[in-house]
Amino acid sequence: MKTLGRAALAAVTITVACAGVDAKTVKPPLHGQNWVAVTGKPLAATAGAATFIKGGNAVDAACAMIAATSTMWDTLSWGGETQALIYNPHTGKVIGVNALGAAPTGATPEFFKSKGYEYPPEFGPLAAVTPGTPGGIMVMLAEYGKLSLAEVLAPAIEMADGYPIEAQAADLIERWKDELRKWPESRRTFLVHEGQGKRAAPEAGEIFRQPDLAATLRKLVATEAQALQAGKNRKDAIMAAYDRFYKGDIAREFARGSQEVGGLHTAEDLANWRVYLEEPVSTSYKGVEVYKLTHWVQGPVMLQTLNILEGFDLKSMGYNSARYIHTLYQAMNLAYADRDFYYGDSRFPPEEPIRGLLSKDYARARAKLISEDANNPDVRPGDPYPFQGGSNPFKATLDKWHTVKERADKPKPNQWSPTALAEFDRTFRLGTTSVEAADKEGWVVSVTPSGGWLPAVIAGKTGIGMSQRMQSFVLDAAENPFNVVAPGKRPRATLTPSLALKDGKPMLAFAVQGGDTQDQNLLQFFLNVVEFGMTVQEAAEAANITSYQMRDSFGAHESFPGRVTLTNSIPEWVRNDLTRKGYKLEFTQNNSGPITAIYVDRKHGSLWGAAAYHGEDYGIAW
Repeated sequence: MKTLGRAALAAVTITVACAGVDAKTVKPPLHGQNWVAVTGKPLAATAGAATFIKGGNAVDAACAMIAATSTMWDTLSWGGETQALIYNPHTGKVIGVNALGAAPTGATPEFFKSKGYEYPPEFGPLAAVTPGTPGGIMVMLAEYGKLSLAEVLAPAIEMADGYPIEAQAADLIERWKDELRKWPESRRTFLVHEGQGKRAAPEAGEIFRQPDLAATLRKLVATEAQALQAGKNRKDAIMAAYDRFYKGDIAREFARGSQEVGGLHTAEDLANWRVYLEEPVSTSYKGVEVYKLTHWVQGPVMLQTLNILEGFDLKSMGYNSARYIHTLYQAMNLAYADRDFYYGDSRFPPEEPIRGLLSKDYARARAKLISEDANNPDVRPGDPYPFQGGSNPFKATLDKWHTVKERADKPKPNQWSPTALAEFDRTFRLGTTSVEAADKEGWVVSVTPSGGWLPAVIAGKTGIGMSQRMQSFVLDAAENPFNVVAPGKRPRATLTPSLALKDGKPMLAFAVQGGDTQDQNLLQFFLNVVEFGMTVQEAAEAANITSYQMRDSFGAHESFPGRVTLTNSIPEWVRNDLTRKGYKLEFTQNNSGPITAIYVDRKHGSLWGAAAYHGEDYGIAW
């Protein structure tokens, strides 16, 4: 593509050519001295590389990759949400970026119940919060980048004009064509061969064009240019484009397009929304500081699990031994039960007890509940309030809460049928790509953008696919008093970028896609590095376990206690021991998750990049 210069092509060629023939991993680790860009698609990684070559820093490159993956519908689109952690080398601080959309006007429990919903729907305009990714990109770029919006969006605009669509996205469009037909602009954009034969979707390698999206992105660039010509500085010019998106003609057309197909969005919903720059939460694990976004996403669940596991000698148990797998599973059960009850939007009452949840004393108390002998199928949320000097205002609700809703003692009828499990698995892993970027100056960025995945409703003539994040709310405070839907409120999402620092300096940036599996994969990746001494590429590819005991954040919010997915390589004696402990075992060839990561090698003054072979994730380093 035009935006990729000769230097970027050389970077790609050198990176691939230098892969050692004796590599221990399926994919080679990336090594760079100046920068690393890793994300969910090869073309998007190329956009990040091209941005570095233009002189951008890691924030510029991350923004270019988010824009490119959104344009490629890589399990997200422009109407979704962007969450990020940024290490600023000039301040030595980690910044959290909250660009999660909010529920629109009229989104109340009473509204959804009147429509017959147990939860907000999975598909369609009533599933959509306000778009967050455009604002997230522009605020990150304005505050911490170096390049203009025009330079950073150039690859995405070129792709919106037309790019060769990959098989994964093309086949997903075909799979969801019946749903896409319901929405006029989605049908027009995606079903390019409608009426010409059996296949309605583009074919792999076909040039896929999105003229409405290209026009929207060009409006942002034009607004920036006008502001610069009027004498505004770089930051204010980018924010002028932000205002056009959220307060101008783009916002009005988005709201009109939403309402046209039955959505709730108003222009005021977009105008009142904003990006928040926040202080993340963290914990220490054996001398490593791990940072996560706070409880409006599931990120703290990994910190809670690390706190619980800190008292166990995991290394002596042996990697993926029966005892190790059991201990991880039980620790995750405890942390995820807390997630399912206590996490929600910090800007709406009641106030979440995050200090208690992340207390080391609370973790030690929770760890005492782990039995060595068997899985506990009904692990419940704990009471963190005494660990922050308070009393629990939801004690009566907590006492009635069970892992499996309605029937705590046994699964629902047919819950374990192949059809039910397949549908559960589809929603359990919904959403997200990941973006990692680091540079020689010391900027390190980890992002998990998501939302607006296929089959998305395109809002009017904006070319922007609407989010589906509303389904992560609950309608009944008995399930989670902190995450009940309300206009202007942000749902508790699964999105969870990660940064780890050692001695106050960046050590790891890591993220993964996959809904409720995210912090399971990331926990095990982190332990692979810190406990078992793996390189980032080895850790990204290593065998994981997957638990389904937590409540699904999507669909019907179900859970399957004791169910665990293992790789085929797990030996028979481990399988037998886990079965005796009450686990229901399933097996797959690869369950690492599509992890992306960067390791800052301070010993050698270089950067390592990693991308698991679970999906299409790809990296480029120089």
